[in-house]
Amino acid sequence: MSKKIILTGGGTAGHVTPNIALLPYLMDGGFEVLYVGSYTGIEQKLITDLMPLYEGKLSYIGISSGKFRRYMSAKNFSDPFRVLKGFKESKKIIKAFKPDVVFSKGGFVSVPVVYAAAKYKVPTIIHESDMTPGLANKLAIKKADNICHNFPETAASLPKGKAVFSGCPIREELLSGNKNEGKKICNFTDDKPVLLVIGGSLGALHVNTAIREALPDLIKTFNVVHLCGKGKVDNSPEITATKGYVQFEYIDKELKHLFALADIVVSRAGANAICELLALKKPNLLIPLSAKASRGDQILNAKSFEKQGFSMVLEEEDLNRETLLDSINELYKNRESFIKNMSESDMMNASKTIYDLICSKLK
Repeated sequence: MSKKIILTGGGTAGHVTPNIALLPYLMDGGFEVLYVGSYTGIEQKLITDLMPLYEGKLSYIGISSGKFRRYMSAKNFSDPFRVLKGFKESKKIIKAFKPDVVFSKGGFVSVPVVYAAAKYKVPTIIHESDMTPGLANKLAIKKADNICHNFPETAASLPKGKAVFSGCPIREELLSGNKNEGKKICNFTDDKPVLLVIGGSLGALHVNTAIREALPDLIKTFNVVHLCGKGKVDNSPEITATKGYVQFEYIDKELKHLFALADIVVSRAGANAICELLALKKPNLLIPLSAKASRGDQILNAKSFEKQGFSMVLEEEDLNRETLLDSINELYKNRESFIKNMSESDMMNASKTIYDLICSKLK
């Protein structure tokens, strides 16, 4: 019997990559997968690039999508019509495709899909990566059968009986990196410990600036690999001539090798990113986005990982050359204790947990 699932989620890579991590399980389980996203969002490119790998078992369709804003904007008057159009399109898709189950990773494009699934009584599972649900998932929770979550503390924010502590699915390819390949990519020839700095998918100005200010001291101890974001490479002669420092705008397929190479990591505190660090057991210093620049979810994520002994945390307001150097040196000194704590984590195999939950919804 054919098994069909709709995956949805988009707007940022964090709303897509966990769905991608589920694909191998779904394909091995004999599912036909339809991904419903926006017309032109990041999810459209990420999924269509993968379609040739799955030989007709993965397809993509775009729907109209609007954003739910907490602030005044002229688009607040037009976007409800886009959402309504997306709901009508989602109903047609579900009627035609007849999925057995819908899995949503969140983002605004997912809301009309979840509501349409509820209208046709299709079992729906949603996943919340952050400590507290974002606005899109808050709207979707009432229509979902189950809500998978990433942090133990999140259960308190969810309806009783619906919450499933799953962790966040990560791409298993990240676990297959090769340290020597990483050294070749970076052209490192000595055996200094390696510091990997991840600024976020669009880069992080404050982190980038502090790293470069601290670089003369950092390279005394570490080789530094810096993923600094699109358009954020520093081509000044004093930076490009620094031995033991290499910078990239963005790394995709080679990222697994850079992770294998890294002894410690400095990162923002997006939920997917920190779950990858946990799975890879990489001691890490988290510098969450400030509450001024976000809804504060990264701060809560970071505090949870700090409480569980997986991470050190440096608030962006306290970030400068000296505090960064002190924190990195302390992290490296105590790296074994962080590795031990992460190794003892009871966080489950998220992809397998979610896949089993999906299968439990089949008629």
